[in-house]
Amino acid sequence: MPTPEQKTKGAAIDDWRSALNDERLTHLIKTAFRCTSGSLSRRLKQYDVLYGHWTLLRVLWRGDGLTQRQLSEQAGVTEPSTITALKAMEAQGYVTRRKVPGNNKNIRVFLTPKGAALRSAIVGCAEEVHELAIQGVAKEDLAATRRTLLAVIDNLARDAALQEGDGA
Repeated sequence: MPTPEQKTKGAAIDDWRSALNDERLTHLIKTAFRCTSGSLSRRLKQYDVLYGHWTLLRVLWRGDGLTQRQLSEQAGVTEPSTITALKAMEAQGYVTRRKVPGNNKNIRVFLTPKGAALRSAIVGCAEEVHELAIQGVAKEDLAATRRTLLAVIDNLARDAALQEGDGA
């Protein structure tokens, strides 16, 4: 039998759900992101990894030795945020940053063995959150959602390119 606290929490979730029924798609996307990133953050915490570090690690696991700018672009994070995160990740022993001989301007980022080893430990956290998120959703609904989100991303990327082209 649920406790009074669980009943109150359940009612709050129901109120929250009904309030979102008429929301714009963009707000639902933001809310879904906040829920999934929060769920992943709680799981990453046990490995002493911040969500922002996870974002950079995912890019580096595909291939390290990127410049800080390349890493920022591929992770979709501003350069100042990337540099701040990299300093913390370096202090934790996950990455090293070094200048490439013959080019004192570009700093490249490399995974340490400790940073590379995190992959096997924390990718499972993301997979767990993914499975929780899609639980009970029909395959055809997931396929439609994927197509819709890809169209949204494409539309907004095209808009961004047009805006940048106008100098706005």
